[in-house]
Amino acid sequence: MSPISYFECTKCGAHLTTDHPQTTCPKDGGVLYVRYDTENLKRSFKRDALYTRSASMWRYAEVLPDATPVTLGEGFTPLLPSQEFPRVYIKDEGLNPTGSFKARGMSVAVTMAKAYGLRKLAAPSAGNAGSALAAYAAAAGLEAHIFMPRDVPRANRVECATYGAKVTLVDGLISDCARTIAERKDKEGWFEVSTLKEPFRVEGKKTMGYEVAEQLNWKLPQAIIFPTGGGVGLIGMWKAFEEMESLGWIGPERPKMVCVQSASCAPIVKAYDEGKSSSEFWPGASTLAAGLRVPKAYGDYLILDILNKSGGAAVSANDAEIMEALRHWAQVEGVFAAPEGAASLAAYRKLRASGFFTADDTVVLFNTGSGLKSLEVIDGEKSRKPPASRQIGGIIGPY
Repeated sequence: MSPISYFECTKCGAHLTTDHPQTTCPKDGGVLYVRYDTENLKRSFKRDALYTRSASMWRYAEVLPDATPVTLGEGFTPLLPSQEFPRVYIKDEGLNPTGSFKARGMSVAVTMAKAYGLRKLAAPSAGNAGSALAAYAAAAGLEAHIFMPRDVPRANRVECATYGAKVTLVDGLISDCARTIAERKDKEGWFEVSTLKEPFRVEGKKTMGYEVAEQLNWKLPQAIIFPTGGGVGLIGMWKAFEEMESLGWIGPERPKMVCVQSASCAPIVKAYDEGKSSSEFWPGASTLAAGLRVPKAYGDYLILDILNKSGGAAVSANDAEIMEALRHWAQVEGVFAAPEGAASLAAYRKLRASGFFTADDTVVLFNTGSGLKSLEVIDGEKSRKPPASRQIGGIIGPY
């Protein structure tokens, strides 16, 4: 593994020290990127070195922080050729530990939290990020404090509590959960590992970009479709492509990056269509795809910049389209996707129909999580509304 050279603000370009934990840029609140000495790495870290390494995301150790990994075997998920579309691939992130791509980010975030000597971690979550934090914190022997919307999928609440996390259910959206953490973290001594409020979840998720390149024999696809709530997966992959070019592993070509959101919570799509560089808070957000119910992404300016630079697109799909795509993937591809992941297929269909894609384009669709996390939604059941918050073991509220 490589020592970190510095943290870089994605807004003002300031360089920050790595000798203590950082959150966001103190000058302007910009998202921080971890930077390595890729010029030096270029001489020693070659693609051929990967061939004998273990099939996990830590095979790319030289471009990950120099610390003992807290790992549950995350990464190197299969890239499945579609049975329906000859040049389409499905990257199935539902096969990660805790059943989603969130495992990658939390593995690195918890690894570095432990390396920095932190003991109490906190995060808001619409579901899978909380599950991942709970699992990796348990493996690291750290405390996890997770704040979830009251109507979060039952599987995620049960999972977090079983891992021993302290779970608080909040009336409202993930933004309300984040506000609660912000109000309490200093008093409680929590370090916040919210989406893009610390630099290391991006590092875990960028490994999806390395894997797509390696699994396609270092020839990037024409496009990648990624379900987008907070957008860390899309942001991380774009950072990975930049690093791989600096290492001499790929050329300057980039995939068209496509974000898909729920039609009933589509702040990035709206901003993209209006030609804006940041998004507005989406009022009344509501969708069956819980992970897409993010009314405003902290890194919206990065997402929109990537879409524009790559010549990509922003697409929305309604819940009916998402659920039909979920069942179609299960019955045609044998992939039991989360609703969020199935949105990728809905977006691909729309972009094929509009002529944005042709049958000759190589496109990677990301399934971001397992359908097993959303059985109540998939089965058509309405989640019962829990009563007022009360403490039961490690969880506040019934599960």
